[in-house]
Amino acid sequence: MFILILCDIGNSTFHFLINGKHKKYDIDKEIPSFTNDIYYVSVNNKATLKLLDINPQAKDITEVLEFETQYQGLGADRAIACVFCEDEIIVDAGSAITVDIMKKGKHKGGFILPGFRAFSETYPKISKKLKFDFEKDINLDKIPLQTKDAIQYAMMKSIILPIKEVSKNKNIIFTGGDGKLLSGYFENSVYKKDLIFENMKRIIDANNCIA
Repeated sequence: MFILILCDIGNSTFHFLINGKHKKYDIDKEIPSFTNDIYYVSVNNKATLKLLDINPQAKDITEVLEFETQYQGLGADRAIACVFCEDEIIVDAGSAITVDIMKKGKHKGGFILPGFRAFSETYPKISKKLKFDFEKDINLDKIPLQTKDAIQYAMMKSIILPIKEVSKNKNIIFTGGDGKLLSGYFENSVYKKDLIFENMKRIIDANNCIA
């Protein structure tokens, strides 16, 4: 039976979709050797070489990706997340949080925020007293009265407000590991866990890549 394998290579993980099942490997860990066709998207050159060394048949999906933008240095994963969108804001909340604006099918630009983990690791560098464990239930309607809440309040507001500023009445598509959490703060939003993989499949189908 033919099985197509998709791979999303990020800054910290290899994320495979194999016959509808997800499998993740840390960048520094060993990854399997496959006999199947593999299409990948990557923002990590070193990890890409590692994948190709073990799976030389792997193909870069950006070779068949058609996506125009004036944004300099747009990551391949961001382009794939946006490629089939018309008038949406696309937010990929991973190790970094990327925000891209699509208007009438055109990419109008975007910005990058630190991810939750990056934010959390910043505060203890200022003072050991500012170390905390992140909690998902945060009341953003009340000014905090203790340090832990103050840090999390500032962190969430720093992420949410810029997204609200550019989204206004537009629909927002969230993806990435923390996308589901963030989507809960926006009424006009949807969470698509497999947005990257879904769009990779659409690109492959549209280009008749599979013999």
